[in-house]
Amino acid sequence: MIDVVATFIFFFAVIDPIGTIPVFIAVTRHLDERARRKVALRASLASAAILVFFVVAGELILTAIRIPLSAFQIAGGIVLFLFALSMIFGEAKPEKEVKLANGGRDTAIFPLAVPSIASPGAMLAAVLLTENDRYNLWQQAQTTITMLAVLVVVLVCMLLASRLHRVVGESGASIISRVMGMILASVATASVLGGIKDYFGI
Repeated sequence: MIDVVATFIFFFAVIDPIGTIPVFIAVTRHLDERARRKVALRASLASAAILVFFVVAGELILTAIRIPLSAFQIAGGIVLFLFALSMIFGEAKPEKEVKLANGGRDTAIFPLAVPSIASPGAMLAAVLLTENDRYNLWQQAQTTITMLAVLVVVLVCMLLASRLHRVVGESGASIISRVMGMILASVATASVLGGIKDYFGI
């Protein structure tokens, strides 16, 4: 059995459902309620397909090009750490992705599905948390189900976006995004240390 709560929190941090709300509102600001529901569903399905692909094929691709998973874990941890720093000190996720949405490319795929929901951090997490040498098939299935549960939360947040945005607001979404950035920074550090330990057999 995996630690479902820890895995859920990890995916919640990298996917950031609350931070997706302002992006969704910006993307669908000219649409009626029915069209908004379609965009939310399409974005959720596209994100799920992308992340499940990384669960299934991510490690196979690394093996095919002869990159040890420990090296990917170190590199992924560094990238995730930089991503976390950008959330903490730079523009928060809602701020920078709303700008993308306002840039004219207002589709369910970009910037909503990628990079808002299926973020680089989420793709890395999908690979690292389903490593074949560490997790059996049942544990990988549990991780995938947990990841999909977070995507269901994302879908619910998008469907209730207008109401939630009135409660949370732009500032609230920004604060939550920065708190998630702190969690990600800690996870990224642990990933780098674990990768170094595995690579050198310490």
